[in-house]
Amino acid sequence: MTELTRNRPGVAVVTGGSRGIGRAIVEALAQADWRVYFCSHNRDSLARAQEDLRATYPDRVSGWLCDVAEEDQIDELIGRVANEEGRIDCLVNNAGIGLFAPLDEISGEDWRRVMDTNLNGAFYGMRAVAPIMKKQGTGWIFNIASLAARNPFARGTVYNASKAALVALSEAAMLELRQHGIRVTAVLPGSVDTEFSHPQPGTDQSWKLAPADVARAVTDQLAYPDRALPSLIELRPTRPPRG
Repeated sequence: MTELTRNRPGVAVVTGGSRGIGRAIVEALAQADWRVYFCSHNRDSLARAQEDLRATYPDRVSGWLCDVAEEDQIDELIGRVANEEGRIDCLVNNAGIGLFAPLDEISGEDWRRVMDTNLNGAFYGMRAVAPIMKKQGTGWIFNIASLAARNPFARGTVYNASKAALVALSEAAMLELRQHGIRVTAVLPGSVDTEFSHPQPGTDQSWKLAPADVARAVTDQLAYPDRALPSLIELRPTRPPRG
């Protein structure tokens, strides 16, 4: 039992929870006896994840179709969970997309699509859950950003910008919400072995972080005493290939 939920099962919402890092976070929370609601904008991915997860955690995990880029959809998701459970103890803003191309080849539609998911979606989730957690006097919000927020790279203009803005959003919200007993943490993973990274067939990916490593960064923080707030976590592979 975590420090946050020492007397009861915790209730968590995880966006982008059907695969990759999000899926690992859902499983880690369910293993720790949390009630977990996860969402995906992809109906097929959601159905596959829900079938797998419910087979292992039949009473702990529930999947929802939700596009976090649409504020009415994330508002509805947060509202339904709060009505059903009576509280929300943890929100993990994990949903994200990547688009990597030269600056002058990125359309306005491309820019908005990435920002709407990676940044606006997190903002909508935080805004929706804040009054619920304020009323409780406790809660934790995790924003899964990226080391790209601190270390920009070529052809990553829109992705880098979205993750840098997400870190700024997290740090500003942390300063505001901690006075209400709400902790906000930005998690900045380096290279993670998921489909998101589009690895070349046959290349060695063993040096990368595993999704479970990022999930542990979340669950470990939830066990921290109420007086402690790790507000920014940078998580790197131990031995990346030498350049």
